[in-house]
Amino acid sequence: MFKKEKIKIIILAAGKGKRMQSDLPKVLSPLKGTHMIGHLLETIGKVTKEKPIAIIGHQAELVKKELGDSCFYVLQKKQLGTGHAVICAQNACKKAKHLLVLSGDQPFISEKTLKNLIKKHLHSKAKITFAATKVPNFEDWRKGFKTFGRILRKNKKIIGIKEYKDANEKEKNIKEINTGCYVFDAKWLWKNLGKIKNKNIQKEYYLTDLLCLASNKNGKVETVKIRPREALGANTKEELELLEKLVV
Repeated sequence: MFKKEKIKIIILAAGKGKRMQSDLPKVLSPLKGTHMIGHLLETIGKVTKEKPIAIIGHQAELVKKELGDSCFYVLQKKQLGTGHAVICAQNACKKAKHLLVLSGDQPFISEKTLKNLIKKHLHSKAKITFAATKVPNFEDWRKGFKTFGRILRKNKKIIGIKEYKDANEKEKNIKEINTGCYVFDAKWLWKNLGKIKNKNIQKEYYLTDLLCLASNKNGKVETVKIRPREALGANTKEELELLEKLVV
């Protein structure tokens, strides 16, 4: 499947993890005997033998030392957002027809989810296919989802994703959230990625702005529903401790 369709996997792994109370890059935060990105790499290895491309930034050499030859590496010199990160990998993905983009700090994404994402994307011929989940509230172990992007719909059709920091109160109450796992049609992606702007509170180039672009141009967008637990990540020491309790 991978060889025929020329799918490349990109892992976003450049973040600092400021709120972890550690100088380690966020993806190297320890979790049950390895680090967060180590769990993700193990899952990827069950789906394909092709090496993923890790986009690295903060303490790049340390990440490379830890991950060794399990990945190819692309350096994001300045952390200007997820959209900018993917642009940095364009030269490394020239032959790819589709791109699977994952977050290196989400250790629970399953083999089944990755296969379902790819299968649905290829079958539907969508421009973007992404994993979504729904929560009843943002309490208890679901607190970490509070800052996730909210999926915007109109007449059930997806029209965009609003990042939490840019959302109004009505949008913050939406319980359907983006998990940060995407498959893109590569040709469409490279044609449109340069069109996104950094007109937001964080002054970053959001990969999620492509959802609105696709919607406005009648580009097909599909979703795969996953369990909330799979989408859990960690931005703080407390959230990392929660993940420790949930590791199977």
